[in-house]
Amino acid sequence: MKQYNVGIIGATGMVGQRFIELLSDHPWFNIKLLAASPRSAGKTYADAVSGRWAMKGGIPENVRNLVLYDAAGDVEKIAEAVDFVFCAVDMKKDDIMALEERYAKAECPVVSNNSAHRHTPDVPMIIPEINPQHLDIIPYQRKRLGTSRGFIAVKSNCSLQSYLPALAVINEKYPVDRAIVTTYQAISGAGKTFETWPEMVDNLIPYIGGEEMKSEVEPNKILGSIKNGEIVPSSEMQIECQTYRVPVSDGHTAAIFFSFKDGSSKPSVGEIEDMWRAFEGEPQKLGLPHAPKQFIHVYTEDDTPDMPQIASARETDGGMAISCGRLRKSTQFDYKMVSMSHNTLRGAAGGAVLLAELLASKGWLD
Repeated sequence: MKQYNVGIIGATGMVGQRFIELLSDHPWFNIKLLAASPRSAGKTYADAVSGRWAMKGGIPENVRNLVLYDAAGDVEKIAEAVDFVFCAVDMKKDDIMALEERYAKAECPVVSNNSAHRHTPDVPMIIPEINPQHLDIIPYQRKRLGTSRGFIAVKSNCSLQSYLPALAVINEKYPVDRAIVTTYQAISGAGKTFETWPEMVDNLIPYIGGEEMKSEVEPNKILGSIKNGEIVPSSEMQIECQTYRVPVSDGHTAAIFFSFKDGSSKPSVGEIEDMWRAFEGEPQKLGLPHAPKQFIHVYTEDDTPDMPQIASARETDGGMAISCGRLRKSTQFDYKMVSMSHNTLRGAAGGAVLLAELLASKGWLD
C-alpha cells in the first residue's frame, strides 16, 4: 500500500491524542504535522499537552518535538505538506464546517471526527462495515466544492456505533420497524477523565446535550441511499433514544428494544446471533490494518447473561469490535438486547482511522 503523510487537526484534545496513539506506528500513515488552536501554535507538542496527556502510554517520541501549526491560520501550508488530514477540533459548528471546507477546497481530503458536516447531504457519514457504498457520493461533493482531490468524509456519532451495526445486520434480512435505545456513555466521550471531572465519581447525569437527536437522526442517513447527488435518509427504521453520562472511563453501552415490521417474518434468537457471528464487512474482506477480525462479538443469554461488561469487553479486537449480548424476547417489543463498544477507539479516532484506511484502499486519497 502507498504511504501517506497525514496531519492531525485538533491534536491536543482527547480525540487528537488518541489519533496520535493509533497512528504512531501505522503501516500506511505517517504523522507529518500537528495543528491546534492559536494558543498552542508555535509550541512543541510535548509542551502543549504538558499536564493534559490523557492516554495510558507516554507521548510517542516521533511527535514530542513537532511544532504545532495554527489549525485555522495555516490551512494552505498544512494542505501543501500532507496527503490528507484527520480533524477533531473543538469549535462552534459553523466554524468547523467552514474550516473543513477550507481544507477540502485547498485540495486536502478531510477525515473528520466532528459532527458539523454529518447532515450535509453530499458528505458521506460512514461506519466502514455498514455503508461503504456511500463513498460514491464523493464526486458529487467535489463538483459542489470545485475540487479535483479535496473532499470531506465523516464518521458517525460514537454512541450509535455501539448498537446500530447490530441492528443494521439484522435489518438487511428482517426489516426493523422501531427501536427504543438507552445509552450509558463514558466520561471520555466528553473529553474528560476522573481526574479532570471528579464530580462524575459516584454520579450519573441523565442528559447529554445533542446526543439523543444524533442517535435518532444519524442512523437514517447511514441506512439511506444516494439519489441525484445526495444521500437520502431512510425512513424505514424509527429510533427513539435517551442518554446518560455514567462513571465509566471508556466505553459506551446501549440497551435496545426493537420490533420488526408488522406482517414480516421474525428471526429466532439463534438466527440473529448466527447472523452477527457470520457478518463480514468491507474492512474485514480487505484486511484493513484497524479492522477487527470479528466485527460483532456475541454473548449468549444462556451462557453469559452478565455480558458484555465494559471492563472486559471494551478492548476486544483492539477496541474496534462491538459486543452484543442479552438478546431475548421482550414483552412490549419483539426483542431486547445490550451492546457496547469503545467510544474513543471504534467510536471516535479508531473509527476515523478505519475510514481513512477504507478511503486509501479504494483510491480516494490518491
